[in-house]
Amino acid sequence: MSNQLQRVLFAAIAIPLALGIVWYGGLLLALLVAAAAALGTGELLALSAKAGVRPLRGLAVTLAVLAPLGTWVLAGAPAPGDGSPADGMLGLIGRIPLWLFAQWPLAGALVPLLVLGAVLLRRGAAERPLEVAAVSLFAPLYCGVLPSAILLIRYAAGGERSWAATWLVFFPLAVTWLCDSFAMWGGTLIGGPKLAPAISPGKTRAGAVTGLVGGVVTAVAYVPLALAPVGRAFPLARAAVMGLVIACVAQIGDLAESLFKREAGVKDSSGLIPGHGGVLDRFDSLYFVLPTSALLFRAFGVI
Repeated sequence: MSNQLQRVLFAAIAIPLALGIVWYGGLLLALLVAAAAALGTGELLALSAKAGVRPLRGLAVTLAVLAPLGTWVLAGAPAPGDGSPADGMLGLIGRIPLWLFAQWPLAGALVPLLVLGAVLLRRGAAERPLEVAAVSLFAPLYCGVLPSAILLIRYAAGGERSWAATWLVFFPLAVTWLCDSFAMWGGTLIGGPKLAPAISPGKTRAGAVTGLVGGVVTAVAYVPLALAPVGRAFPLARAAVMGLVIACVAQIGDLAESLFKREAGVKDSSGLIPGHGGVLDRFDSLYFVLPTSALLFRAFGVI
């Protein structure tokens, strides 16, 4: 089976499934993000291991999983006792004083102390402890905290089982995917100077520009086609600005992950997803796009 056919088949299954889970929301969506965070963190730690650094895998994966679950509790969890499917888990959460969740900035500040304490116990001076600490802290931030922004968008836009919130979540996703496609088509058809040959030899400047154009076109077309029917339309000028910014950071996110793979000397972060490589390969742009989109939505009064 060709690589392109694998990509098409995977998208045909994954996109409707993701659409349904985002629409449903709740703990199911939080668990999906947590699973992706765990897998992405594992792949990033594997890349680091290829470069000779042995991070604290168990701690890093645990922190990555806690990020989306904690975000869900703060942003979208229903009150315990309402009969929702999440009620059992919330019953356990309810035993923890609510003020503790409100102190998440302070709790976040303690995470580096936890990581450094673990490095002190688990790694010696000859085992590159500074790099171990850096990767063990960075991996859950990159793979867990950044994609958790999708939960902030989802629950700021609407409650569970909301098509309006679903289509708003898919706005930055659609812009990112079409930006990537336009960049690939532009690079293939036009060619020309390379964008960053030392990082990603296949990318061209022409492809980057066509990707930006594709992002803007997608954003402007998405508003009347998907958002207006569910009552979440906003001015097309704002959509164009958001599309341009999202397409730009999407390409930066792609290059950032390529840089990690270049250091590790691998083409794909893993072979988990047919035709796509690994979780990092599929979500690299979204790590940058989702928090940027949440900020844009806030700045333009969309959510």
